[in-house]
This record gives sequence, C-alpha cells and structure tokens, in this order.
Amino acid sequence: MGTKQVALFPGQGAQKPGMGRDLSESYPEAQALFQRADQAIEFPLADTIMNGDADTVNRTDICQPGIFLVSAAVIEILKERRNLDPTTFHSAAGLSLGEYSALYFAGAFTFEDGIRLTRLRGELMQQASDAEPSGMTSIMGLDLEKVEQACAQVRDEGGIVRVANLNSPGQVVISGALAAVAAAADLARDAGARRAIPLPVAGAFHSPLMASAAEGLAARLRDTEIRETEIPVIANVTARPARTPEEVRKNLVLQLTSPVLWERSMRSLCSEGIKDFLEPGPGTVLAGLMKKINRDATVTGYPDAAAIE
Repeated sequence: MGTKQVALFPGQGAQKPGMGRDLSESYPEAQALFQRADQAIEFPLADTIMNGDADTVNRTDICQPGIFLVSAAVIEILKERRNLDPTTFHSAAGLSLGEYSALYFAGAFTFEDGIRLTRLRGELMQQASDAEPSGMTSIMGLDLEKVEQACAQVRDEGGIVRVANLNSPGQVVISGALAAVAAAADLARDAGARRAIPLPVAGAFHSPLMASAAEGLAARLRDTEIRETEIPVIANVTARPARTPEEVRKNLVLQLTSPVLWERSMRSLCSEGIKDFLEPGPGTVLAGLMKKINRDATVTGYPDAAAIE
C-alpha cells in the first residue's frame, strides 16, 4: 500500500445495532479481539453492540468503545488478510472519537488501553451530558462566519453555545445548552440557513459543558502508557500532525471542549497531493464528507465483512 495513503476513522454517529456481528462470525481474529475487549472493560460490549437495540447501541458509553472495537477489528483483519502495514501510510486521522482508532492504528497505545479509554470517555461524556440538558444541532447552508455571529449573539445574552464541528462545506455543527442551541439555530435560520437539524447525541460535545469529562479523561491519560506514533496522526483540535506522547495527551483532552476541524484537516492532506484514503470501520460517513470537500479524492470503505471480501 502506497506511502501517499491516509487511513480515516469514523466517530460517534457511525454506530448501528448489529455492527461487528459479521466480522465476529467470519474472522477468528475479530472474535478474539471482541473477547479481549470484554475482558479489558469487564463488560459484555461485544454482545451489547451485536444484539442490543438502537437505544442501547446509541448510548454514548456503549457506542464509543463499540465503534473503536469494530474499527480495531477491521484493522486487524486487513493486516492479517490484506497485508495492511500502517507504517507505510502517510498518516491517519479520525473524526472526534475516531482519533482514538487513528492513534491505535499508528501504534500510540495497546488495544486494551484504547478500549478502556474510549469506554471511560463515553461514560464521562454521558455524565457531563446528564448534569445539564444540552445538545448539538447541524446548521446547513450557512457560512461559518454567520453561524459564529449567531452563537456570539446568544452568548452575549448569557447562553452557552459555540461552533463544535466543521465537517464539510455548508455544514457547521453547534453545541451547548439546549435553550442556547435552539436560540442560535433560530438566528441562523433568520440569516439564511437552509436547515437546522438537532443531532441524536446525549449532550453538548466539543463545548465548555464537557469540562468535567476533560478533567476525568486527563487523569486517566496521565496513567496510560502512550508511545510515539509510527506515523503522524492529524489532531482534530489543530488540524495538524502530532506524534509525541505529550501532544497526544494534550490533544485528546482539548478535543472534548474544542471544535473538531475535520474539513480543514482533509483540505490540508489533499493540498499535499493525497487522493487515496481508506475508511476502516463502521459506516461510510467520512467518504460522504470527503465528496463535499474534494471530489478528486477516493475513499475506500471497509465497514463490514462483505467489503473486506
């Protein structure tokens, strides 16, 4: 696999009930990884994502380690069956939660530490969400500056809301307290937004309301062994490559309260002449975003056993 390839990993939202079942049934290496996950977090995660209903699988503390698990399983299968070698890649990147899968791919930490971190991250974000009614809304068809102005106007009136995700052209996600998000969405519509769609998430991810989760995660990261990555990993918070343990820890903590600069990250990679991307993990969200960012880029998805075959 060429040196100008980049591996992209999906974040929360890519989950669906039954995910990973076909991998577990088709590949012994996936089944072994699923068992290791259950042992590492002392919870039947594999059975829950494969057999749980949508409400269960969509829970933040289930879907986050679940998506990491399925992504890691696809990585291991591709290594075993398709001679995938992460060290030959230009870099890796992951959307929000997906940054953990990208770091695992790049050799930053063990599978067990990755599953423990994503499980804890999900639990902490769920707790922060339960503490204050909050949410996220996708603003479609309005430029960033006008979305920023809408959020600033609500903040001036004491509301907690900010831009959280810059995923692709014409799609800006805002995050904050429920009333503040609704007010900013109304202002965005008045300014010409085509649509404002509330997202099915537990709370205000990538906003100041995740500060308590960031503190808890920072404490665990200090105690987790993190190695220098074998290839650069593009950080969500900077849209720049990072490799050292210090950078990795800092970026993962900041990520919880900072905007996700996905579009900027992808444009930066494409500007280096990279057109060949892999998406190992559930769903095809990142391929869809890439179509809006750069039509010349190719994203090869490996969401399930059928795609691998």
